[in-house]
Amino acid sequence: MAERAALEELVKLQGERVRGLKQQKASSELIEEEVGKLLKLKAQLGPDESKQKFVLKTPKETLTGKYGEDSKLIYDLKDQGGELLSLRYDLTVPFARYLAMNKLTNIKRYHIAKDFDIAGNFDPMIPDAECLKIMCEILSSLQIGDFLVKVNDRRILDGMFAICGVSDSKFRTICSSVDKLDKVSWEEVKNEMVGEKGLAPEVADRIGDYVQQHGGVSLVEQLLQDPKLSQNKQALEGLGDLKLLFEYLTLFGIDDKISFDLSLARGLDYYTGVIYEAVLLQTPAQAGEEPLGVGSVAAGGRYDGLVGMFDPKGRKVPCVGLSIGVERIFSIVEQRLEALEEKVRTTETQVLVASAQKKLLEERLKLVSELWDAGIKAELLYKKNPKLLNQLQYCEEAGIPLVAIIGEQELKDGVIKLRSVTSREEVNVRREDLVEEIKRRTGQPLCIC
Repeated sequence: MAERAALEELVKLQGERVRGLKQQKASSELIEEEVGKLLKLKAQLGPDESKQKFVLKTPKETLTGKYGEDSKLIYDLKDQGGELLSLRYDLTVPFARYLAMNKLTNIKRYHIAKDFDIAGNFDPMIPDAECLKIMCEILSSLQIGDFLVKVNDRRILDGMFAICGVSDSKFRTICSSVDKLDKVSWEEVKNEMVGEKGLAPEVADRIGDYVQQHGGVSLVEQLLQDPKLSQNKQALEGLGDLKLLFEYLTLFGIDDKISFDLSLARGLDYYTGVIYEAVLLQTPAQAGEEPLGVGSVAAGGRYDGLVGMFDPKGRKVPCVGLSIGVERIFSIVEQRLEALEEKVRTTETQVLVASAQKKLLEERLKLVSELWDAGIKAELLYKKNPKLLNQLQYCEEAGIPLVAIIGEQELKDGVIKLRSVTSREEVNVRREDLVEEIKRRTGQPLCIC
């Protein structure tokens, strides 16, 4: 134990030395030498079996080779010590590695504000349908406008490329070209496939006949009868699963928001089955808005082979998931608020407790406490005698919708003056009715006693 404690102290001191050299911007040769010493000390120290600690770190080589042509979206950088680092493109690859390292075969994961994944062996299309249901619920609740979720299947794409005459070695690069059809015309995509990627023009034309089709379950049924596509095993499996998926989506009540789109390809290499992508249906001229060029606002799919890449025995764990484009959604919301000249709310506060005269701090504290106890999100300015104008101005700047104003006359009458910040309308509310009135105005559930 004493020997281990001494080694831990040496590791700590050497780590501090390395950090100090980086801060001082010492030469990369000196930093590399000291990092080498640190790594040797850590190797001597070995793992501490008494500590149940798990830290997930993703080496750069783990990320490469999983994204296809989208690997250009991985940003490489070096720290001051010359160590090669990468900014993760997404969390799917690290999540798959986590499953493999911990031998997990069933898990449902929600990453705050962004990702949702289901891992495990389940009956076909049930988890996939749930992911699409969640995606639709999230986008509907955000109220950013009408949207459409495009779905396809990598097996259908691969089968389509095979019957059109694309060689196996060109599948992924042609897939990446097809994925651009939501941004550029078919002619531009064809020129890229033929001129830059060496595809024969007649092969590109055959692809064009398929990828320009989109629809619902009727298109799935039509392609199941296609004399060429229906003879391809992969495509047939994908079409069968899509038909089942549409049945579940109908039961979930979201089939009207889903479109089977043969041009959807999703450039990431790790997808193996169903893929999907949500796009906004921008209406032509909304109150001074500029056209929104934000692309998809959510996307995902099935990646059944990714975990096996990290498992020493190659054990596969089927996975399906989705990711929400938080940054893109923020840009949409900000643009629309600017167009409507609305302020962004910087607080969840529903009501500010204000005073109209001096020496009413005690009354403000009593009232804000009553509102807190009733579950109302309330606050007050941390001043003994704030000016009423300053309190109202604070509400406007922060986007607080209501002001509960206490004055000497209100105290005598047993009422609170409730003011709407936007309309500036003021009404007197009996103190015992204030909570219910605030809940009514803010859309909170009323108490039924």
